[in-house]
Amino acid sequence: MKIGSREFKDRTYVMGILNITPDSFSDGGKYNCEDKALRHTEEMIKEGADIIDIGGESTRHGHTQISAEEEMERVIPIIEKIKSVYDVPLSVDTYRSAVAKEAAKAGADMLNDIWGFKYDNEMADVAVKYDLPVCLMHNRKEAVYDDLMCDIVSDLDKSIDIGLKAGLKRENIIVDPGVGFGKTYEQNLETIANINRLKALGCPILLGASRKSVIGLTLGLPPEERTEGTVAISVMAVLNGVRFVRVHDVRENKRAVLMTEKIIGRW
Repeated sequence: MKIGSREFKDRTYVMGILNITPDSFSDGGKYNCEDKALRHTEEMIKEGADIIDIGGESTRHGHTQISAEEEMERVIPIIEKIKSVYDVPLSVDTYRSAVAKEAAKAGADMLNDIWGFKYDNEMADVAVKYDLPVCLMHNRKEAVYDDLMCDIVSDLDKSIDIGLKAGLKRENIIVDPGVGFGKTYEQNLETIANINRLKALGCPILLGASRKSVIGLTLGLPPEERTEGTVAISVMAVLNGVRFVRVHDVRENKRAVLMTEKIIGRW
């Protein structure tokens, strides 16, 4: 898979999170100005981030939805600035086609859609028009399932089909099981434990569980103390052939990924 100017092969890569938001559950307000965002981007690149994922709207439970215009005001200037300074693939975390379109024009190399093309029916068209890889995440409004993993795979297969029918190349599709979205605590644990079931879809897998409530509830820790729990999940991701891990703490997770890959002979 090619994202931006970089080739991504059969290894596990680290996606660093850059939230340009005042209300994200873990780091809201820390990087929502240009100087702080650039410094944090540089820090993550030095720590080994392979991709930077930029988000302009918090998607935590109970978040306040903002307009597409406000989301663009937050992310587009940052995308333009980062691309003018750093040669790093950029993903934009949005489910709105209007934002995705302007982000692509500003230099974004990838789309990360938490609704897997099911919120905005023009998202797939934007991906096709700008020939961008897309991460399609699993999501549901309610945590009601007949068979959790079968339903996740089936839902994601439908998202993939939306993309393919729009003309998206299959090699440009990544799938994400959506830990923390439309799932109970127990379902999140089950999803992580059975992540390899997504291989049936024939697409690279991204796992984003960094500092999430499944870790906090397990260990009884606030978001800022969930690094070790996130690292444990990243190691498990490597062992299960997950291609991307999306994390806040790049340095710790990158080192854990590299060490695990060395042990199993992938690096």
